[in-house]
Amino acid sequence: MILLVVIASVLIAGVTIYQYREQSRDYHQERLERKEEQVLQSIDYVLRETTYEPTTENLKYIFRDEIYKIADVQNLNFNIYDLDGGLVKSSKPAFEADSVANCLDAEILNNLEISGTKRFVEEKKAAGANFQASYSYINSPNFKPIGIVNLPYFEDNTFNDMELREFLVRLAGVYLVMLISAIILSYFISKYITRSLETVANKLHLTNLTRRNEKIILENPTDEIGKLVNSYNDMIDELEESAAKLARSEREQAWREMAKQVAHEIKNPLTPMRLTVQSFERKFNPEDPKAEKKVKEFSKTLVQQIDTMTNIASAFSNFADMPAQQNETLNVVQVTKLALDIFHEPYIHFLADEEEIIAKLDRTQLIRVVTNLVKNAIQAVPEVENPRILVTVASKENFAKISVADNGIGIEDELKHKIFEPKFTTKSSGMGLGLGMVKNIVENYNGSIDFTSQQGKGTVFTVKFPRE
Repeated sequence: MILLVVIASVLIAGVTIYQYREQSRDYHQERLERKEEQVLQSIDYVLRETTYEPTTENLKYIFRDEIYKIADVQNLNFNIYDLDGGLVKSSKPAFEADSVANCLDAEILNNLEISGTKRFVEEKKAAGANFQASYSYINSPNFKPIGIVNLPYFEDNTFNDMELREFLVRLAGVYLVMLISAIILSYFISKYITRSLETVANKLHLTNLTRRNEKIILENPTDEIGKLVNSYNDMIDELEESAAKLARSEREQAWREMAKQVAHEIKNPLTPMRLTVQSFERKFNPEDPKAEKKVKEFSKTLVQQIDTMTNIASAFSNFADMPAQQNETLNVVQVTKLALDIFHEPYIHFLADEEEIIAKLDRTQLIRVVTNLVKNAIQAVPEVENPRILVTVASKENFAKISVADNGIGIEDELKHKIFEPKFTTKSSGMGLGLGMVKNIVENYNGSIDFTSQQGKGTVFTVKFPRE
């Protein structure tokens, strides 16, 4: 719409200028012809009334005074030449007569001769304005050419140019109003047309496979938009159905994997228990003087295996059913130092940049995070000659940062992407639930956990919690 208004304004302005110039040209041509006709009529009248014979030689006598009378009546100057192009008489005063050509060019005479109307108009520029000069034969009463009359005519376009400027100013004002109106109208029309598309685009942008998505509801949409909306709503229905199936399948798969892991971990202590019972049943002699001692050893072995199974069950229970968060304002430095008090290894060191870093966390879960990370670090340095574990607490921007660094064996590159997966472990014992549980706790507080590791040089785990 805006482009059409601009193009229309340019075209109309161009056509207007062209039309004004054509009108001005036609006006000056008609005016020159009218003046020329009036002068010729006056000359014919003088030739009929003169006492001199109307010949070329007598023109200077016939129009000696009459030429001024005619010029005064017609309010213009003109010149009379003989048939050879020589100047006979000019109506201009003597001090201006020097500007009049004393002899006509041969080109003018030739054009006048070959012209069917016996009239020739010369057009050229003079003093920055358009100049016309008409040349016509002067005929005697018996229609015989006896001379040439020349009318110089300067086109005065001052009035027309002023009218053109005024018209263009008015036209520009009208089209400026139209342009502003077109901009406003096109804005509201575009908003009206695109509001449905914006709604669809916003819904598409908010579409998330991990949660329930709202359908698009539009009042009186166009056919095309209606089809698009219906397709989107159908896709949402299919997406929700697929997401439900996927979630159900993942839950079933997770429980199957968990059941396999639980069964595997429970079988580990059951096998030695069975062997112990079978061996005791085969070798036990009630009359043996050491029978009481053997029964105690047998009972101790069974209790150890039962404790192992109890620990396995507790670990899976803790991972599957995390306790509810009890947020409290606490000093992360103090709680981290308290968590380290249960470890008695001399190579564990603690360092804090500040004495107090406040955050809203669950004390028990924070201790569990620190404990699990330090346990992993301890298990990574048994074969190191000079083991060292450094636990640091610092504040960075809006986060409380806890780092646990060790100089242990490190993590192999091909295992790094699995390190936080439940039931993954590189140790010969344990369920591989520690880091998975830590990651779960940290993410519940909108925090983050990551690590860097070099094989043979050590590993650094970094946890960030939002500060208060």
